[in-house]
Amino acid sequence: MSTATFLDRFLAPVSEAFTPKFAKVLADLRIDGELQAYADDLAVKANEGRITPEEDAEYKALIDAADLISVLQLKARHYLSKTTS
Repeated sequence: MSTATFLDRFLAPVSEAFTPKFAKVLADLRIDGELQAYADDLAVKANEGRITPEEDAEYKALIDAADLISVLQLKARHYLSKTTS
């Protein structure tokens, strides 16, 4: 089972707690510039084989967090599409 499928199933009950306001905030959530630049730097280091074990752990944690947030955002957008139609 893919990570996205697992997260989608695991987080299915969360969408039952959405309110329009919270779903909008979640759907519009964006990474800040400083954190994005750091993630980009880690990605370059990983692709070039220059990443330290500590940086690698941080990079993987960032990817996991992005996956989680992406699934939640998809659920929020789906909720909003049903409530504004």
